[in-house]
Amino acid sequence: MTETSPSGSRDFALLIARLAIAPLFLISAFYKLAQWPGIVTALDNQGAPLPMVGGVLAVAAEAVLPILLILGLRMRWTALGLIVYVLGTNLIAHRFWEFSGGAQLGQMLAFFKNIALCGGLLVLTISGPGRFSMQPRP
Repeated sequence: MTETSPSGSRDFALLIARLAIAPLFLISAFYKLAQWPGIVTALDNQGAPLPMVGGVLAVAAEAVLPILLILGLRMRWTALGLIVYVLGTNLIAHRFWEFSGGAQLGQMLAFFKNIALCGGLLVLTISGPGRFSMQPRP
């Protein structure tokens, strides 16, 4: 099978999707660590329960899951984990309905950007990593 076959194109597209999504989380994890304990304070201000635990879980999710995504390991669980994380982030940090004016628009865009990101992760959940991954084959 060649790279230009439909299957090869699909596998290459899945690789590109994984590589395109992962940096968003890795960059966010880096800045959360660099600005620690600011994330804990932000979570506390947003009314999140157990802000210290939430901050640690956020950094862990944003650091570990995208690496698994890049490698294509445990793809379905990895993508589902990121979906749960992103939806939780939306409910804690992007409650646009609590804002007005320009702040509401910014929060609404972030909220729906995250929903779109979940759509891409859902495709990876359903399709798996493709053959350009380290995922063991059944």
